Amino acid sequence: MTANSKPNLFGLTREQLVHHFSEMGEKPFRAQQIMKWIHQRGIVNLDAMTDISKKLRETLQESFALELPEVVEDYPSSDGSHKWIIRVASGSKVEMVFIPEAGRGTLCISSQAGCSLDCSFCATGKQGFDSNLSSGEIVGQLWLANERLGAYQPDSNRIISNVVMMGMGEPLLNFDNVMAAVNIMMDDCAYGLSKRKVTISTSGVVPAIDRLKDFTDASLAVSLHAPNDELRSQIMPINRRYPIQELLRSVRGYMESLPDRRVPVIEYTLIKGVNDHRQHARELAELLKSFPCKINLIPFNPFELSDFETPSNSSVSNFRQILQSAGFTVTVRTTRADDIGAACGQLVGAVADRTKRSGRHLRKADEKAGKVFDNTDNLAVSADS
Repeated sequence: MTANSKPNLFGLTREQLVHHFSEMGEKPFRAQQIMKWIHQRGIVNLDAMTDISKKLRETLQESFALELPEVVEDYPSSDGSHKWIIRVASGSKVEMVFIPEAGRGTLCISSQAGCSLDCSFCATGKQGFDSNLSSGEIVGQLWLANERLGAYQPDSNRIISNVVMMGMGEPLLNFDNVMAAVNIMMDDCAYGLSKRKVTISTSGVVPAIDRLKDFTDASLAVSLHAPNDELRSQIMPINRRYPIQELLRSVRGYMESLPDRRVPVIEYTLIKGVNDHRQHARELAELLKSFPCKINLIPFNPFELSDFETPSNSSVSNFRQILQSAGFTVTVRTTRADDIGAACGQLVGAVADRTKRSGRHLRKADEKAGKVFDNTDNLAVSADS
């Protein structure tokens, strides 16, 4: 639903549209028509949908909304990447990032305003949490990026080939809206993205992973970041509830439910002096020795409110070599868009924090710096204040 309580056409799956049209006494193919106009042609004016009768257009106008998040800031990077800050219905601001590469273009989108998990190496978690994004706000990011990049111009080729749910928030804590959005992205009448090119990244919400197979066949990335429970619990509080073996069991179950031979991506942020030692690499290799996967190493990207540091190139190289020698396919994520604060782990937006966590983190940082904390300087002002 939108702020005015009408269903937002941007966030309705084909099945949901068919249901609505059936209730209106219309044929199911109307759902395909609407989806193609919006998602493939970029048309957001119902009056411009010329193969739909005027009477039906008027009915749609009365019964549905066509609402997009508002782009409030636009940051191009020197490396060709692009970050947009958008305002969602709750009033908070979230971020999405486009990363062009040879042969593909990846859009990193947000699923929540802030994040409740408070992983110690992630700037988003320090902002606290405000709200889940609606399916329309999630899909709307893809529409906006396509529009801003010129994908809806005549004779334009596809610019965004991959979507990763790696922006602000934990996608699986916004399960229903994320599932609807992912299914729209992969629908042939909408964006038609391949199941291999839409990736849901999770910190390990085990009950939600167990449900995935009944809703989607998208690809999966797992934020692991430590080779043992003791260390992972220190930097990722969610591990205290869902420890590593339980997480790997759940992920294996989802991957085995897929008909193809895909494997999950294990994401591992390397933090200097914390989890980047050779012994950590050997322990990670032992942990995953019977767990088919690819490993993506991510050198930590610094941000305010964090004392962590980026590991040396030699530490990254040694870590990678140990894993490769153990037989793993390993990539090292190239840092992109750090000049605009859009590298992995740096996304912050501006969150109306209902957890009051952002104030605690700012107070702690100011105390370390010998400053007096002033809550009026905090962009993530508590909703209770």
